[in-house]
Amino acid sequence: MLQALTTAVVNTIFPPRCLACTAPTDQPHGLCPACWRDTHFIAGTVCRCCGVPLVGAAGAEDVCESCTRHPPAWDRGAAAVVYGGTGRKAVLALKHGDRLDMVRPLAGWMANAGCGLLAGAEVIAPVPLHWRRLVRRRYNQSAELARRLGRIAGRPVVADLLLRRRATVPQEGMSRSERVANQAAAFAVNPRHGARMAGRAVLLVDDVLTTGATLSACADCLRQAGAARVDVLVLARVAFEDSLGL
Repeated sequence: MLQALTTAVVNTIFPPRCLACTAPTDQPHGLCPACWRDTHFIAGTVCRCCGVPLVGAAGAEDVCESCTRHPPAWDRGAAAVVYGGTGRKAVLALKHGDRLDMVRPLAGWMANAGCGLLAGAEVIAPVPLHWRRLVRRRYNQSAELARRLGRIAGRPVVADLLLRRRATVPQEGMSRSERVANQAAAFAVNPRHGARMAGRAVLLVDDVLTTGATLSACADCLRQAGAARVDVLVLARVAFEDSLGL
């Protein structure tokens, strides 16, 4: 009762606003009707490797053309939203806009999309930032999402399981091969935790999945350290309109 009263008072003083814009909403951390319509939550038939939406009936071995031609280094993957519209705005606000207030609701979206992956995870780890970029941003958005997911699922989070050994250039506009080259030898398993990986199921967390070059580089490191399986869960998946059935 006290919590409900506190919430009512706070909502009276500070009326709830849309997570993605300043429009009023009925509930805190929600979306206004316009932003909701502009958000493509991923559901239905998806690629079991990368989470991209697929057209057609679901099957046990649904794999998109991209993952068939370029198999990722991880086992299974899931994503909460398509990287576009409100989904893109949310990613950019979290990454560059100091919107740590968004971590809780966005991690909730991810938990809904990846409930099966969370259930099978023994360790959750974020894709790391290079220390120079971390100093500029002040936080790693993937680590913040991972910590929240760990609390939701009751799974241990090892925020420094992976280390970024060298700085990489921003990958926007790069081809798949250029992204792979950019991420080559960029990651390593932290020597402090390497022995803990033998035979473990690891869930990698990141904000966006495009070609999968970054996540594959991380998964390769975990495989070499003895991880039994590596799955990935991301907030947003870059997808093309022809994969959405639009």
